[in-house]
Amino acid sequence: MSLSVIYTRAALGVTAPLVTVEVHISQGLPGLTIVGLPETTVKEARDRVRSALINSGYTFPARKITINLAPADLPKQGGRYDLPIAIALLAASEQLKAQHLECYEFVGELALTGALRGIPGAICAAMEALNAGRKIIVSQDNAQEVGLIEGEGCLLAQHLQQVCAFLEGKTELATPCIASAAAPLITGDISEVVGQQQGKRALEITATGGHNLLFIGPPGTGKTMLASRLNGLLPILSDREALESAAIHSLVNPLTIHQQWRQRPFRAPHHSASLTAMVGGGTIPLPGEISLAHNGVLFLDELPEFERRVLDALREPIESGMIHISRARAKVSYPARFQLIAAMNPSPTGHYQGNHNRCTPEQTLRYLGRLSGPFLDRFDMSLEIPLPPPGMLSQRNLPTESSAVVRARVQRVQERQYQRQGKLNAQLDNHDINTFCELCPEDAVWMEGILTALGLSTRAWFRLLRVARTIADMSESQAILREHILEALSYRAIDRMLVHLQKMLT
Repeated sequence: MSLSVIYTRAALGVTAPLVTVEVHISQGLPGLTIVGLPETTVKEARDRVRSALINSGYTFPARKITINLAPADLPKQGGRYDLPIAIALLAASEQLKAQHLECYEFVGELALTGALRGIPGAICAAMEALNAGRKIIVSQDNAQEVGLIEGEGCLLAQHLQQVCAFLEGKTELATPCIASAAAPLITGDISEVVGQQQGKRALEITATGGHNLLFIGPPGTGKTMLASRLNGLLPILSDREALESAAIHSLVNPLTIHQQWRQRPFRAPHHSASLTAMVGGGTIPLPGEISLAHNGVLFLDELPEFERRVLDALREPIESGMIHISRARAKVSYPARFQLIAAMNPSPTGHYQGNHNRCTPEQTLRYLGRLSGPFLDRFDMSLEIPLPPPGMLSQRNLPTESSAVVRARVQRVQERQYQRQGKLNAQLDNHDINTFCELCPEDAVWMEGILTALGLSTRAWFRLLRVARTIADMSESQAILREHILEALSYRAIDRMLVHLQKMLT
């Protein structure tokens, strides 16, 4: 036959839309035309496919060849279409005697020798193909990646000849081994932190409720060390969360997916990171740091040194858990539900008060003014991390809790939250807060007075209630008591600092 139809998958964010490869061989001057909004890398497939067919023992048709990649309005890029184009050409030229091609999908890049190479985003394509009821053939290079799906419809090949032999019923293709969780990455234990009991307590509350946390303090007090221990306090990823994270990372670096399987991401971009690096971008947008931190932790050290527009771009995804990137060629949405942990110095000199601080209140306010009020509102908790008191360093051998002990506590409290409301406390919406975070009238009036004195917004009210709900859960209390509200209010260091500086100026 002179016409063949083969199915493959595009890559558009964490989705893999179906693409139909239609090949028509007709009379006319020899030539090959690819239509259907192909990028340059797709147009170059004509040369890769020609060499791969010839070096695999097949004949490249010396006739007029038209290849349509449908739908025509979907941008196509990358070498993932090489294998389906080659199979469609062989079927159209009747060199491939195969039946039931409509039951398979093909993705993979071809070398000039006909060898099959891996492609980014194979896990997304495999999940979509299995959901559509078809089997998918991918490169052996993607074996570890598609092994995470635990699907029997994924087939592995190393060469174009191997794929053709399978389609003709002459041989069988291997299936990927089901991946197992890698050994936990050792990122440090919380018992290694000297002193800073309030910081450890805030870190446990953050892990338990899924809250955002800001550390404020002079250099060398352990802010970064505390933040890097948060991952060790969080439970391992569930199957659904692990697949979500793997699908995102497969678009950027598929080689590390197996090592990171079921481990929560910890992303710590440098303060010179651009807006595109943080939120994602490109002609067809790739995920940025906030999406790579999905289901994990995004740590921003030296917070005021980041560009203000970069930080303000985080405000929407912090609230919605999604980032929407619009470009001329495509509009892509990535999940971005992460815990934001940040660290900063209280002034340009690094100190807030004492002989080390050479800044005036005006200079300190200007320094803190790099952070917008709406962005600071997104932090559920902010805590001052002071220098350890004299004698603390000489008592380093005092026994402290390990990360494993704290993680077990965190997991128990999180299970109670899921049983009660189906989500962590940090994700409660206004309706949930009215249901699960109700205060007695006296405490509500008292709390509102404090928020008015600090000049806090309505958003801060709800965030305080979420933190108080977490503290109450940790103490196994059904109701939120005043002691829980008091502790939640103690984690508003940045608000108290700004109020104090304003008073100094007046």
